[in-house]
Amino acid sequence: MKDLKQTENSGRLIIVAYRLPFKIVRENDQVQLFQNSGGLVSAVLSLVNEQEDSMFKSDDKIQWIGFSENTREELEGQSLANDSFQAHPVFINDDVNENYYEGFCNNLLWPLCHYFPSLARFDDAYFEAYQIANKLFFEKLDEVIQPGDVVWVQDYQLMLLPEMIRQKYPDNKIGFFFHIPFPSFELFRMLPVKWRKALVDGMLGADVVGFHTNDYVEYFLKAARLVSGYGNKLHYINMSNRIVKVDSFPISIDFGKFNNSYNDPEVALARSEARESLKEKIIFSVDRLDYSKGILHRLNGFKRFLEQYPEWHERVSFVMVVVPSRDTIEQYQNMKMDIDQTVGAINANFGNIYWQPIIYQYRSMSYSELVGMYTASDVALITPVRDGMNLVCKEYVASRQDVKGILILSEMAGAAAELGEALIINPLDNQGIADAIEEAFKMPEKEQIKRMTAMRERIRDYDVFAWTNDFFTQMIMLEQEHERLKQVFLTNKGIDAIRIAYEKSSKRILFFDYDGTLAPIVSDPSQAIVSEDVKKLILDIAKRDTVVIISGRDRRFLDTTFLNLPVHIIAEHGALIKVKGDDEWTLNENYEENWKESIKPILTMYAKRCPGAFVEEKETSLAWHYRTADDKDYAARRAQELTWQLKNFIQPELNLQIIDGNKVVEVKKTAFNKGTAARSFVDGADYDFILAIGDDTTDEDMFEVLPETSYTIKVGEDLSAARNHIRNQEEVFHFLSFMVSSVTE
Repeated sequence: MKDLKQTENSGRLIIVAYRLPFKIVRENDQVQLFQNSGGLVSAVLSLVNEQEDSMFKSDDKIQWIGFSENTREELEGQSLANDSFQAHPVFINDDVNENYYEGFCNNLLWPLCHYFPSLARFDDAYFEAYQIANKLFFEKLDEVIQPGDVVWVQDYQLMLLPEMIRQKYPDNKIGFFFHIPFPSFELFRMLPVKWRKALVDGMLGADVVGFHTNDYVEYFLKAARLVSGYGNKLHYINMSNRIVKVDSFPISIDFGKFNNSYNDPEVALARSEARESLKEKIIFSVDRLDYSKGILHRLNGFKRFLEQYPEWHERVSFVMVVVPSRDTIEQYQNMKMDIDQTVGAINANFGNIYWQPIIYQYRSMSYSELVGMYTASDVALITPVRDGMNLVCKEYVASRQDVKGILILSEMAGAAAELGEALIINPLDNQGIADAIEEAFKMPEKEQIKRMTAMRERIRDYDVFAWTNDFFTQMIMLEQEHERLKQVFLTNKGIDAIRIAYEKSSKRILFFDYDGTLAPIVSDPSQAIVSEDVKKLILDIAKRDTVVIISGRDRRFLDTTFLNLPVHIIAEHGALIKVKGDDEWTLNENYEENWKESIKPILTMYAKRCPGAFVEEKETSLAWHYRTADDKDYAARRAQELTWQLKNFIQPELNLQIIDGNKVVEVKKTAFNKGTAARSFVDGADYDFILAIGDDTTDEDMFEVLPETSYTIKVGEDLSAARNHIRNQEEVFHFLSFMVSSVTE
């Protein structure tokens, strides 16, 4: 993995999270700090202090901003720093925090993101408190931040914060990581329009937005498109003046810590006591009390196992530990009551005086107890109905230095994407859970070792330290992408340099896009007519130079528009080429027929649903235009929905490309584009001056493939692979006129 290189602008790392990295205990007017040993804390310490060539200053403490349960008065004048962290507490009054944390975060976002919409509560006071709290976190950051500092915002409690930071500190690097599942759009759209847009735009204030799995990435990208209108290319969102990278970074654990604990004396003692006191086969699970963890479904699956496999009676012990959480809330109290009753019923119906099928404890576990049970158990049974990642399963695998044991894992956990060697089950399928337990008990040791070895290698290679390194490597790579796509608007000096290069050259080729470059963008594409002044200018240039009109337009339109002009014409994004002086058009040899009939009905249906939109069938592509739509906002949403439906519908073997253009969605074959067409003119030739001008996303293919010595110009302000920008279409004529002004025929 690429190392993080320290730059001249290296600064401190600032973590912003709801919780601080240590518990603050005040005794006898003195404050004691008890540092959390969790994965995030360990990972950021490694990122700053242990890696060579870190992008952060290792001689500075990590600045950590988080909510404090202590009052401002209690902490007044107290040092809130240890060797590694400097804490900056955020104080939120009880009423606001109740509506913010318990309300918007835990009574709305948590159930919605975990696919329990019936439990989500929508309350205006919740969102108002969420905004206030995020502003309080920003105000604390505002006191701390310095030039060059990198800010890493954590989780769903602070979704508005990145954009707040971006507005005031546009030059600081900002990361955001979402630790829970990001829901499908059908669930996300349950949020009021104002709320959902604020959340999406807030997250897009970051440079890098991270999720656990690619599914969550795709769900967010769809939300960004349908809510805020931002498309993406290869998980890069071009926001005109900057780029946001959205990607998956599956969080992990400290593999070495759990692996090395296997022979720890306290762990070995706990393992030995468990094996002596429990039955032949041991199943283990540990979870926080929460409806997302599937605890009742797990119990019902175990019950089905006991019903269908009586030969295992008195031979199995299921040790189920539930860690207390939010047990002052009635809903959680009722959940615990249901768990208690279900465990009692199973033990009463199947157990006897000599055997208790389920050993159930409602308490926290010490580290040595936890690893002792991990390494004593034959099976880890982990069945969340929805989980962002789930680190328990990774801890279990990492602790198994003996490479034995079987992991039964819910397919609804984010970790299932990485741990395919586990027995993957549907947590709602009682029979599937029962069968998986039976399969695990009968699995030969050789098979166990094979599966466990593969999972351990994967977790060892991508541990929590690799996770943080990966995230910030992407931030460095984003800088390089920004550099590649930077906006450099032509100045008088730059224009004069191009004019001089043009004057000194003897063999020139110029590529011109049509719409938005030679002709203005108008509501009705048929009315986008090139002016007589521009035509005359092109004629003058074409008399001495090679001129190529390169457009997405069909050949009939281009033939008519450039009739009698001595220019080459490329139509439909490279599918059709007409060489200067010829009357015939040449179809790209890679074009394949018989694909439109499966795509056109989708476009037609969306046109019928959107007044003013229409489908244009070209020879080699289909285009859904909505520039003339009656309701522009409605049409834009329909275009976004159409793009996503096409992406889901089109099979890879069709080799089709979806082009999200300027008020048009176009579908064409991937075998050709403006880049391949432009290269066909340049390759093998000895042009000493190459110029290309365009305004659309399709022109990027041309900008990217032309030689580095070319002059490539983007019309407009969007970030581009072009080396220079011109602000608008009107300036194109003046630029070209000046460029050729000193050259006579």
